[in-house]
Amino acid sequence: MMFNPETATRQGTFYSQEFGTAAAALSVGSSIAAVRSANDIEAAISALGQKPNSALIVASDTFTSVHSELIVTLAARHRLPTVYPFPHFAKIGGLMSYGPDTADTVRRSASYIDRILKGEKPANLPVQAPTKYQLVINLKTAKALGLDVPMHLQQRADAMIE
Repeated sequence: MMFNPETATRQGTFYSQEFGTAAAALSVGSSIAAVRSANDIEAAISALGQKPNSALIVASDTFTSVHSELIVTLAARHRLPTVYPFPHFAKIGGLMSYGPDTADTVRRSASYIDRILKGEKPANLPVQAPTKYQLVINLKTAKALGLDVPMHLQQRADAMIE
């Protein structure tokens, strides 16, 4: 899993603890790539691409979003199946994305804005977690990687890029 500890939620521990637990439960190896520069991204993806049967998860943080094109390009160059946090990664050539539906989150925030404008204190409002998630699969990238995306996964996708 790749993230920048300087920009990721709770310095990346928000993701890394659950990532390690999930990997152990699935009996697969795991490693963390803490990246802080474009050179770090290139080194991490290159190293991972040399290991057989490897894949990458890109965590949600501003740094990885800013460097989305570089990450997608390098993952493709090293033929590394990668799951990204937002649909724009899949739209620019990433294999797939899974994460909160940001448009839904923004729509839901309107009611909070209304409540604040009517005098409620923001500190008194409960934190809202995302309730809708999106799976986007890029079949063109899957084909380039030599991967067959199972039909049941395609049927569950919110969007397919062909």
